[in-house]
Amino acid sequence: MPELVVGFDLDMTLIDSRPGIQAVWDLLAAETGVPIDTDLVVSRLGPPLDWEMANWFPPEQIDAMVVRYREHYPNYAITGSLPLPGVAESLAAIRALRGRTVVVSAKYAPSVKHHLDHLGLDVDEPVGDLHGADKGIALREHKATIYVGDHTADIDGARAAGAVAVSVATGPFSADELRAYGADVVLNDLTEFPAWLDEYVLEQRLEALMERLAGYKSMVVAFSGGADSAFLLAAAARAIGPANVVAATAVSPSLPVAELEPAARFADSLGVRHVTPHTHEMDREGYQANAGDRCYFCKAELVETLQPIADEFGIDAIATGTNADDAIAGFRPGIRAAFERGAITPLRDARLTKAQIRETSRSWGLETSDKPAAACLSSRIAYGIRITPNLLARVDRAEQAVRNHLTQYGVQNVRVRDLGESASIEIDAGLLGTVDTAALVELVRAEGFTAAAVDARGFRSGSMNERLPDPERFR
Repeated sequence: MPELVVGFDLDMTLIDSRPGIQAVWDLLAAETGVPIDTDLVVSRLGPPLDWEMANWFPPEQIDAMVVRYREHYPNYAITGSLPLPGVAESLAAIRALRGRTVVVSAKYAPSVKHHLDHLGLDVDEPVGDLHGADKGIALREHKATIYVGDHTADIDGARAAGAVAVSVATGPFSADELRAYGADVVLNDLTEFPAWLDEYVLEQRLEALMERLAGYKSMVVAFSGGADSAFLLAAAARAIGPANVVAATAVSPSLPVAELEPAARFADSLGVRHVTPHTHEMDREGYQANAGDRCYFCKAELVETLQPIADEFGIDAIATGTNADDAIAGFRPGIRAAFERGAITPLRDARLTKAQIRETSRSWGLETSDKPAAACLSSRIAYGIRITPNLLARVDRAEQAVRNHLTQYGVQNVRVRDLGESASIEIDAGLLGTVDTAALVELVRAEGFTAAAVDARGFRSGSMNERLPDPERFR
């Protein structure tokens, strides 16, 4: 699945630049004595500046007037322009989907950047001095798959790049005119864009996922019981049939006891074979040492344990539930270990985010759709403290005690972080002001910790990574 890159026009797509542009034209009219209908000028923004100049000045003066216009522009046009409704939300929606943005405008390139900087718009790349089909040059260069504009010329640019032409009726053309000209999608304004984008991108990514899965005759899914691997398991069963899918849940001291039975039940509900091989990551020195690369040794053990199972059943591939967010969040040395051993990552390759996985899981009726993240127990042990089964069991007991105590509050996330003899307790931030934290401390101490404290910042996935002096080296 290609990276999501969305292109935007600027004037009357992202910003209402009419007041500022009109101010500059009024100034030119005053300086030159030429009667310029500036209301008419700003009613037809879109084409290059020299095209508009040709309506008011003789050919021999156009270049000089363009220069003069651009001299005035930074002082009179930038501050007078405002973002159109829905701009911030549209850019945020692209970011949430792990996408990039490029603005491609006919406007003078430095002026494009001035506008974006002044309004603080979160755009990756500004491009100017391109109009109509020529916009396709920049769109192709930046690999944009969607281009949003308010003008028929923007549709030409999208067509030239092979991008989806999305039109907003906030400029000189009505929705009907844009539709008649050939826009693929017509929106009233950008407030409608985030919802359209979410639906469109999810459809594209799910299609890519199912096509990828259908390319395999059979598959072993490394099934932890979490939301990601559960969704992958369900998708694989849909794509190639449950008889061709094996769910493998690794059993070891690092698996919370409460995870195994629900995993078996879920696999059975899909009609897929469920196996529970024992993994021995505890026998690996790199895992026990518990440095920043601990997850590498865990994932290496997992894939190497699953390979004989795949061979026994004559299965083509071993797949993990790594998603698009995992690939960029914090550091994930385990991803490298799985890749080196030939495991595939269909969710990541389809660029499916955690939010998209949960949304689709809900629409498919999967009970795991809202299941809280549940990393292995070793992620609770501070780096540098050697991993032992006793430490893992102590953390598991302490977390179960806290979770049971907070069930009446609807708790979602609980972590007991083992810092040595003391423990840090993390719960949903929204519960911090409503529960008796002293009771939680006593529950954790009762499981063998000499001291404990509730983290005032609440639950944070991967918070142990914050304690590493150089986490980047373990990416």
